[in-house]
Amino acid sequence: MTIIAAADGSALGNPGPSGWGWYADDDHWACGGWAHGTNNMGELMAVLDLLQQTAHVDDELHVICDSTYVINTITKWMSGWKRRGWKKGDGKPVMNLEIIQALDAAMQGRRVRFEWVKGHTGHVLNEEADRLATSAAGAYRDGRTPDSGPGWPGAALTPAMDVRPTEKPAPEPDLFSDLDEPGLIGAEVAVTDQVVALERALLTDELRADRAATAALLHRDWLEIGRSGRLCTREEILDEIAPIEPVDLEVVSVEELSADTILLVWRASADGRSTLRSSLWVRAGRGWQQRFHQGTDEA
Repeated sequence: MTIIAAADGSALGNPGPSGWGWYADDDHWACGGWAHGTNNMGELMAVLDLLQQTAHVDDELHVICDSTYVINTITKWMSGWKRRGWKKGDGKPVMNLEIIQALDAAMQGRRVRFEWVKGHTGHVLNEEADRLATSAAGAYRDGRTPDSGPGWPGAALTPAMDVRPTEKPAPEPDLFSDLDEPGLIGAEVAVTDQVVALERALLTDELRADRAATAALLHRDWLEIGRSGRLCTREEILDEIAPIEPVDLEVVSVEELSADTILLVWRASADGRSTLRSSLWVRAGRGWQQRFHQGTDEA
């Protein structure tokens, strides 16, 4: 038998009042949250609570989730972070460590399958989990404690089930906080090298799995003309962006059009296909944001 449930998180302000929720059916659901937390904390905690509440059930668990950050954290990144002493590839500490370590423990010996679904598209279980998470965040905003729900029958209340982050939640990643390019912000790094590094970062699974980190690299008026000729807006790409197959980025040219504008032309090679791409980057405060992107298949 397989347990099928959706898990989701929410934050009002990010950080701000936050909530989490998971839903299997009207008799099996739970939610909670914090007065101050982030969306990613809620996403992670929803899966953790679901794992803990079903720990006594000898069934496969099918988790539906609209967060690629959560799915990749558990299925791809967590083992490497653990081997490095809970450090990322650039040596920086892993965010939301207490919850992630609890997830690592909760996954031991479990049969779990994760399925990504796009949020807010009418998926019944995902919509219910989103509703629970959002209502929990709203309750904490209003100074109330949300109804925690029936949970899963027979679940044993353990200290691990009540994991709460002890560190003060940091804001969701800004323009540079989640990049794996050491020394990227240093004054000794040429601005053209910074832009190339940022372009490469946009091709990494870790960044693409985090909507907030990706959004920080895209200008508010960002536009893209894709290989198919489709015109895509910032909000459309943020709703669709997901991990991709590895892409080889070959720099063709980098030109400083002005002190605050850089044009990067590069070649993307993947699956035997070559595409010429151009990206216009503009200075944004202490860093850079992509303003426009276009791709054209090479003959």
